[in-house]
Order: sequence, then C-alpha cells, then structure tokens
Amino acid sequence: MIRLAAGLALLLVGPAFAQTAHQPYAGLQARPVKALSEQQLSDLRAGRGMGMALPAELNGYPGPMHVLDHADALALTPEQRAHTEALFAAMRAEAVPLGEQLIREETALEQLFASRTVQPASLEAATGAVGRSQGQLRAAHLRYHLAMMEVLTPDQLRRYGELRGYGSMGSHGRHGHGTHRP
Repeated sequence: MIRLAAGLALLLVGPAFAQTAHQPYAGLQARPVKALSEQQLSDLRAGRGMGMALPAELNGYPGPMHVLDHADALALTPEQRAHTEALFAAMRAEAVPLGEQLIREETALEQLFASRTVQPASLEAATGAVGRSQGQLRAAHLRYHLAMMEVLTPDQLRRYGELRGYGSMGSHGRHGHGTHRP
C-alpha cells in the first residue's frame, strides 16, 4: 500500500518537477535586467560585494564591513575602528558607481538582443564593457580587503577567521599588517 501511494505521488509530482527542471529560466523574462536578479541589483546599488572578494576573504584578508560587524569581538581600538570605517566608506564610494555602471552595461547588452539589433561587433563591445566593469568592481572590493591587513593585528586576524567560521587561519606568512595597531 505504501509503495502504491509513493508511486502515485511520483506520477503526480514527477511531471511538474521535470518541467521545472528543464525550464530553469522560466519567469526570468520579467526581470528589469534579465541577467541580474533583484538581489543582485540591490547589492550592486548598495556597493555590497556579492562574493567578489572571496579569494581574499577565504584566505585571511578580512573585508571592512565584516570587521565592523565584529568590531567589539575583535576589540578594535578607536583608531582601528575609525580607519576601518573610513575604508568601508571609501569602498562604498568606489563600488556604488561601478555597480551602477555595470547595471547600465548589462541593460545595454540586453537591449541589443531585445531590439534584435545585436551584431558580432556590438556583441563584442557590449560584453567587453560588462567584463571590464565586473573586473573593476571586483578589484575595488579586493583592494579594501588588502588594505584591512594594515589595520588589524595578527591576533585580530586569527580571531576574525574564528568569528567568520573559518577556524584559526593563522598568519599564512603575512607581513606588514597591523601598522595601525595600538
């Protein structure tokens, strides 16, 4: 009896699941910018990293926003907090216009297809512009992770890794960090 019920459930749910699995983009055609989700648009407009700095973050180079999130647990000095806040503000000031630029370029690329005017040369130009903007935005985020190395002490870097759930990341042979420490 249980097998029969399970079999019937699969017969009823199976086609709907298969249809969804084969149409992963269904519904995305209503997006304002097809290549970007609402969350991505919001993140780009707010200057959030969207995982662009993972090579830094996961190798022991903290980002200013996350350092501020853990400021008390890291026992930041007033000088460190002020420096980190300044880095975060500078990062946002750089990232927000780059995010807006990327949104404009993704919209322009999409418009080439929507208007059916896309040609090989315009495709190359539009995707090249998107790629350059993505690279500039990523470099901006990574640059501020690198700058944080001059703010935190080795003990704070270790503690940051623990707080973020990475375990104790150690110093990995880093040098030159902590010049603004107490």
